[in-house]
Amino acid sequence: MRKASAATLPVLPRPGEGKRGPEGYLGYLLRQASVTFRGAMDRALVGLDLTPPQFSVLTMIASYPGVSGAELARLTFLTPQTINVIVRNLARDGAIEKAAHLTHGRILRLSATAKGQAILKRCRARVAEVEAELVAPLAKDEERVVRRWLSAVAEKFGEAR
Repeated sequence: MRKASAATLPVLPRPGEGKRGPEGYLGYLLRQASVTFRGAMDRALVGLDLTPPQFSVLTMIASYPGVSGAELARLTFLTPQTINVIVRNLARDGAIEKAAHLTHGRILRLSATAKGQAILKRCRARVAEVEAELVAPLAKDEERVVRRWLSAVAEKFGEAR
């Protein structure tokens, strides 16, 4: 880590240094990774007219056809208000369709249209490049350990929700 002289303000560490490195607080490191990954996603999706939250929502709709807005909020960690805005915009743009639930008419079931699937395909290609960079330093067995650990963390702390 770089040191500051007594007459100057302390120099903040770069990612990978000090508390921003392997000896840092685990919660902080998770947050740092999340925020920097989000920035990489923002850059990867430039020009495709989809933000990372919209990408996440469209991915979940395509993965789980018939999902409701409330279910989407839980799956994507977004507020119901944010989901409503994203769903409205995706529907306006023709990327998704809404259909009333058969027995609960107020619940809308969402599905991706052909246009939405095409948008998602273009976005996934760019996101795959970001994810490849993310796992590049890891061997396959290390990647599996990280994936299992991240899933276990979500499962453990998701129980409290």
